[in-house]
This record gives sequence, structure tokens and C-alpha cells, in this order.
Amino acid sequence: MNIAIPAELGPNGIFARDALDRLATDHVLDACRPIERGAGADFVAGWLLAPLAAALPNYEVRADIAMRGDFKGGSWTASSGHICGIFTAPLFGIPATGRVAFLRFGCFQRWVAGLVTETIVILDLPALMLQAGVWPLAAPLGPNIMAPGPLGGGGIWPDGDGAASLAIVEGMIGGLMKYDGSLKTMNMRDFFAEHFWWFGPGPIGSFQGFSDYERGHATPFLTAFPDRVGGNHRARFGDGAFVASTGWPSITATHKGSGWLGLDATGKAITMRVMDFWRARGDLLIENWVMIDIPDLLGQIGIDLFAILPIKD
Repeated sequence: MNIAIPAELGPNGIFARDALDRLATDHVLDACRPIERGAGADFVAGWLLAPLAAALPNYEVRADIAMRGDFKGGSWTASSGHICGIFTAPLFGIPATGRVAFLRFGCFQRWVAGLVTETIVILDLPALMLQAGVWPLAAPLGPNIMAPGPLGGGGIWPDGDGAASLAIVEGMIGGLMKYDGSLKTMNMRDFFAEHFWWFGPGPIGSFQGFSDYERGHATPFLTAFPDRVGGNHRARFGDGAFVASTGWPSITATHKGSGWLGLDATGKAITMRVMDFWRARGDLLIENWVMIDIPDLLGQIGIDLFAILPIKD
């Protein structure tokens, strides 16, 4: 592993207390809608960290997964967990609840000479809308839970070579791209344990095992986007039993079918910003944490989530 990543690194990524001190002068942030892209520490402070601090004063970062690895000659870290605290002021137009909120995050960072030159972030803002009671589209097909960390722990700087775990994921992704209208052609059962856990974005929900997953996610998603193609990954690496991957975007597709999130097909071409974290046991995957920048995806088919939020008294 490239020694450019500091050995004392904490697991909280861009949300760590000393995050701004670790940024290179040419640092670039790619973040979910409505934050989007910007350069320099001032952009990170003003467009990401300050709004979070205003909405969730004294928030805590609870990372469940933190990994290190190399991808195409670059040194990367990846982390996932929740930003949590009392939700006392609106965040990007999402009304405050005055109660505890858990905002799920995924964060990838590329390191050069001990400094971060690139950060990629997804916040599950639609899940926060659900917590605030203002999600404006169809109810999730799975429960919007606070996605738990790895069963039994072990997700923070895992031990061991991640090559075997990465090989499972690479094989699985190759099968996913073979979809021809039948879920069987993707051969997911060759790569996932029978009762695997899939923790998706809030508006999709979480599922256990093939039947639940196919009912709640795979069938409606592939009906909506049957021609989706993956690629263009910014980072993908293994670390012990864990694998992390992101693309910005990593999927291209056409919105051809109706039903997903309760929406009618639009026929529009879209891209998807995605983050995945997997955990392997033996030669099978047993847990998968998935994040999608759903506000960005919906914006491409003409739906501005932040403009249609219901007004609460």
C-alpha cells in the first residue's frame, strides 16, 4: 500500500475535525446534489461543513467502515457511517425536526504526499427527508432504517490482504452487466450468501436475502433502467474482508420503465453517482452498503427534489 496515506489517519474522512488541515491546495470536492463540485478548502468549509454544522450543531461522526487501498496508482481511503445530532435548523431546505437525526454518508479520498487532493461524498439527503416526514415521492419498498455497521464489527481499518474480496466483487459485477430481462442471468447467487444484507438509500430501503432484495430493489430498478451499463470507476479496492467502489458517474442508463420510486418512465438518458461497500465471508458476499445520489438522478429526469419538498408548520 502506498505510504502517502498517514498512518494516524482517523476514520471520519472529510468530516474529521482536522479535515481542512489535510487538504492540498489544489483539492477538489465532488459531492452529491445540491453541493456539487468545487475547489479548495473554502468550498468544503462553506458548502459542506458549514451547512451541516448549522443544521446539526455539535454533530458527531460515527464511522462504521474505514478502508485504505490503491487504485490505478493512486492511494485512497473510503469511509461510511452516519453524521448524527439534534436536527435544529434546515439543511438544504429539508426542515428541521428538533430531534435526533442520522444522516448517512459515504466518503472517498485520494492522497498524495500525506494530503488529500480529491474527495467524493454522498449524503443520503432523501433519507433525511424521510426522517423529517417530507419525502415527496412514493414510500420505500423496504424500511428506511439507520444502516448498521458490519455484523460483529471489524470495519475500521480491516486486517489482511483485500485481493480475495476484491476478486469476488469483480466477478459479481461482471455478472450484473449481463442482465437480459431475467434476474437469473446475472448469477448473483454465485457471489452472495443466501441471506445477505443489502442496505440501500433511504427511498429504496434495506433487504435481506434474494427474495426480499429482488422484490424491493432489483426488479423495480431493472424495470426502470434495463439497459444500465457500469464503468468509469474513480476508485475500487479491497481491504481485508471489505471492498469499496465509487464512480462519478459509474452507471449510464435510460429511464425506460415505470414504477421505481412510483415514477412513470420518461425515456430520458441518465447517469448515476454510486458508492458501494461490500463485506465478504469465505468466497461469498454477506453485506452490501449502497449509496446513490438520488437527487442528481431525479434532476436528470426533471424532478428537483429540493424544490418540491412539502412545507411543514
